[in-house]
Amino acid sequence: MFSKTCEYAIRAMLYIAQHSASGHKTGIKEIARNVNVPEFFIAKILQDLGKKQLVLSAKGPNGGFYLDEAGMSIPLSSIVVAIDGDKIFSGCGLGLEYCSETKPCPIHFQFKQIREEIYQMLSNARIGQFHELLENQLAFLKRD
Repeated sequence: MFSKTCEYAIRAMLYIAQHSASGHKTGIKEIARNVNVPEFFIAKILQDLGKKQLVLSAKGPNGGFYLDEAGMSIPLSSIVVAIDGDKIFSGCGLGLEYCSETKPCPIHFQFKQIREEIYQMLSNARIGQFHELLENQLAFLKRD
């Protein structure tokens, strides 16, 4: 459903949020290792998210990536739009350019409902809300 880049971005942001909740900044190597993403790739993704002001970073020996209180309340939909654009929320399920309410593709109305549900779920899910699930190992970002 999402591009690999978007999947990696969401996983990295959830990991950063988990550590930001306890006041820690997290380095690229640690993020890459713990969300199972190549280091060079996650560095590029986080640089892009930083430019879009979705994640904060600090340089130096105690530096790394982190989220402040406002960052913890960013909806997952913002990450999706920042990386993949909003086509997942508005595009045709078959990838047709002409699909619309007046000229629907064969799955238009069913897919429209699914798109709306995905949008609502991602818009209501805040980055910081998954900390407890991850901390209590009820959800995971990496398969061991």
